[in-house]
Amino acid sequence: MEIEFKNGIPGFENYKKFILNDIENNKDFKSIVSVDDEYVGFIAVSPFTIINDYEFDINDEVIDLLEIEKTEDVMVLGLVRLGKTVKESTVNLKAPIIINIKNNKGMQYIIQNDKYLTREPIIRGDK
Repeated sequence: MEIEFKNGIPGFENYKKFILNDIENNKDFKSIVSVDDEYVGFIAVSPFTIINDYEFDINDEVIDLLEIEKTEDVMVLGLVRLGKTVKESTVNLKAPIIINIKNNKGMQYIIQNDKYLTREPIIRGDK
């Protein structure tokens, strides 16, 4: 699926279109790779895989920008920071990627509270 990020992804604003794919043999993780430069890409995971009760509110500006009509049309992903081991790897739950799967528009959204971290461990002690 090709996703359009109108404003790019913070730090990668020049890249607007990305391909979202499942990672082979892994149902939880996805790859997000730039259409314009195959060397610009990310690994992502559903935050609900990390924290079962993960939740936040999306403001009206984001709903309008992504043209979201129903919650079922929203995919939420956290960008992964790979460590030397899985135990050292983290996921950004403070600034998830929000995608409208009906029109393939996406953006990175910064949650305006301190409930989640930018480097939340992928392997959690409470799991």
